[in-house]
Amino acid sequence: MGDSVSTTFGARIPFVSLLGFELELMEGGRSRLAWDPKPEHLNSFDVVHGGGVMTLLDVTMAVAARSVDRALGVVTIEMKTSFMRPSTGRITGEGLLLHRTATMAFVEAKVLDANGQACAHATGTFKYVKRLPTGPTSTQPLNVPTD
Repeated sequence: MGDSVSTTFGARIPFVSLLGFELELMEGGRSRLAWDPKPEHLNSFDVVHGGGVMTLLDVTMAVAARSVDRALGVVTIEMKTSFMRPSTGRITGEGLLLHRTATMAFVEAKVLDANGQACAHATGTFKYVKRLPTGPTSTQPLNVPTD
């Protein structure tokens, strides 16, 4: 996992780094990410918090969408999630690009537990965007107040 795509998913995503997602596959409309949730990622029932599971699904779908053109970024337009069973231990997200247009990607993903049982499923719509430099030293600042 030493190359830059494996560690940065082809883009710098601080939140994904904070959570500790690991990229295992990003090619041909498919993706696979693994995650070892820490105790602080659990809810009051001692299972992975739904927000963490949804983030894994969202990133898994985005990676599948970007796998066909890594020069483009994607932004989530909409996402529907169904939870089927609690997520515990090391979990894996598997994504599949179902259809693509010039500007949109339609993707699905599932989260599996260590036994291969489905814990959650999502579908999502993503918009392809040009990846431009952002931040205080760029010419493409985000629309964020500077005060």
